[in-house]
Amino acid sequence: MTVLPFVDEHQVLVPAPPSAVWAALGAHVGGMRAAGALSWVLGTTPRRSSGVPLEPGATVPGFAVAAVQPERLVRLAGRHRFSHYALTFTLAAAPGGTTVSARTEAAFPGPHGRAYRLLVITSGAHRLAVARILRDVRERASVSARP
Repeated sequence: MTVLPFVDEHQVLVPAPPSAVWAALGAHVGGMRAAGALSWVLGTTPRRSSGVPLEPGATVPGFAVAAVQPERLVRLAGRHRFSHYALTFTLAAAPGGTTVSARTEAAFPGPHGRAYRLLVITSGAHRLAVARILRDVRERASVSARP
């Protein structure tokens, strides 16, 4: 596993058990298959979807499952013209549900990488995108965990 510089980490408490959160995370990642146009523009690796989301070796545009511990951890890794990156989700049982953390690590080599970092990370766009992912997972898991 490549060691990348830390970018940020966000977390949310989901009022559902880890199994429901894991399923919701899988549904979200599976929905990322539609990112093909952006993947082409950025030149991501991987560029296409394959396999079953959250299973070792599965891919969606821009990400491959690099590590997985069902209902506990999934590390998605990829690269494109301006960055090498990983997004790791961890799930932990907590009072009132499951804590989900999203940790981002990335390298932005060269002047184009620095410009991309400014555009995506420094601008706050990345923070908003990760917050949207966590919100989607929370909503999906909460609905599926209702009696």
